[in-house]
Amino acid sequence: MQHRIIVLGAGYTGAIAAGRLAKRLRREDVAITLVNAEPDFVERVRMHQLAVGRHLKPRPFSEMFAGTGVELRLAKVTGVDVDRKTVAVLDANGAEELEYDSLVYALGSGWNDQGVPGTTEHAHQIASRPGALRLRERLAGLDAGETVAVVGGGLTGVEAATEIAEARPDLDVVLAARGGLGDWLSPKGSRHLRKVFDKLGITVHEHAAVAAVQADRIATVDGTSIPAAVTLWTTGFAVHPIAKATTLEVTGTGQIVVDRTMRSVSHPDVYAIGDAAMVMGPGDKPLRMSCASGVPTAWQAADAITVRLTGGKLPNVPIRYYNQCISLGRKEGLIQYVTADDRAVRATLTGRVAAVYKELICKGAAWGVANPKVIPTRRRPVVRELARAGSAAGAPA
Repeated sequence: MQHRIIVLGAGYTGAIAAGRLAKRLRREDVAITLVNAEPDFVERVRMHQLAVGRHLKPRPFSEMFAGTGVELRLAKVTGVDVDRKTVAVLDANGAEELEYDSLVYALGSGWNDQGVPGTTEHAHQIASRPGALRLRERLAGLDAGETVAVVGGGLTGVEAATEIAEARPDLDVVLAARGGLGDWLSPKGSRHLRKVFDKLGITVHEHAAVAAVQADRIATVDGTSIPAAVTLWTTGFAVHPIAKATTLEVTGTGQIVVDRTMRSVSHPDVYAIGDAAMVMGPGDKPLRMSCASGVPTAWQAADAITVRLTGGKLPNVPIRYYNQCISLGRKEGLIQYVTADDRAVRATLTGRVAAVYKELICKGAAWGVANPKVIPTRRRPVVRELARAGSAAGAPA
């Protein structure tokens, strides 16, 4: 009997985990099913580019996983029962339950409105492709001189504001940040960010937490009213709610609590990766939601499952940060080098070279997802005793 592995979600982490498992385990021993609602890979780190009308290369999963042994199931995940070890899905043929022996939960995250009044009704988001496409249509309909307000001074907000300002210099772009602009960067990085913002004509409201969003403006907590024909909300991410509805041990935000191998501390046949997992990094600090955090968790989980099914030594590769790669439009960039626990150091890379660096990082991440067969790896046989133990109560630690 094959060991049934189901991977939920085919973003960066889920797609990488499925491909890595397929490369390492023999097809006759395992059945790997990748469940995703969309038929092609979405480069989430490029949603700000999609929103301003740029073309993104299509990456169909049917081509990516052809010949790998990974079965793609186009369906929406509607529920998970981790005690019965089943996943409820809904596709064009209706509802169905899938049974698993090992589950990789990679449903990721979406936008977080932070409970601010009017956000859901009036603001746009680029945490998903549908959201980016809706914003794209709205921006295309704006007349010269109209204002776009970007709420959030983190990486997503900075990249979106500069992308919009560069692509549409006829619009007035405003950014409202809860703190200071680039206050997490080194002094050199912060200076460069301000220089690019000034060059693009972006108006910045610092220390301006937004208290409400209306159809034609945003209001800050200090009572300032900022006119906005379009508001883009980029104040962080919220994890998919399905995990919180299960008996998995989760945090208050709904992230699944995992050990160093990405295995659930409450249900050893469940692994969580990417934004869905609460992973502790260097300095005993939680990893931030990002592609830079998520991809290593996918490697860790896939390798841990492989070892637990085939025997061997568990992976123990610390997940750490090296830099933050920020695009500032298509011609400018900022690479902020950081400590292992993500604190800025003096070293930075700026300008056109940084823009090229960031583009190579994005292309490399997408290439890694789209080419799961390129780097050959010996497939290992599953040890039946370990597979049975994994099916019953999770393989030995």
